[in-house]
Amino acid sequence: MSASIHIALIIGSLRKESINRKFAEFIASQMPDNVDIKEVHIADLPLYNQDYDDTTIDSYERVRQQLKDADAVLIVTPEHNRTMPAALKNVVDIGSRPYTKSVWEHKKVAVVTASPGSFGGINSGMDVRKSMQMLSAEVMIDPEIYLSRATDSLNEDGSVSERTQKFLQGFVTEFIKFAGQSSRD
Repeated sequence: MSASIHIALIIGSLRKESINRKFAEFIASQMPDNVDIKEVHIADLPLYNQDYDDTTIDSYERVRQQLKDADAVLIVTPEHNRTMPAALKNVVDIGSRPYTKSVWEHKKVAVVTASPGSFGGINSGMDVRKSMQMLSAEVMIDPEIYLSRATDSLNEDGSVSERTQKFLQGFVTEFIKFAGQSSRD
């Protein structure tokens, strides 16, 4: 069996019945046995403020450590007002600080967006990618996942439709290859 891969999962929506949570949970359920995926909870994080850089904030330290320990990060997020949700931007900022101690540098990151609208959260996804690239993360570019009309990809019981399952299973295969690659490959 291949070496274990550790994935940190960030869900950009704080809503309990988030469609992005449903897609994230489906993706997590499709991971092979050698993949350990753990959610990074972000709802309890105080808004980032540079004044906190010289202070120990337990929730910040927990999140930074989870991100440091991961081989890769999977971000599954909606779009809020044509950009990433505030809670997601907050965790991006927290992970980037204090200056010179960013957990994002050389971190492998994949982004999945889902939206009930016709653009699939593409603006959010592009803004996450832009931030990650500026922070020197390695961002997965193939495939890019922007699920438009995402509520149509869920069955009445909230489970992921068969067609979308197949699409996301293909993403999982590529993401695991990406996450398992050495930065030197």
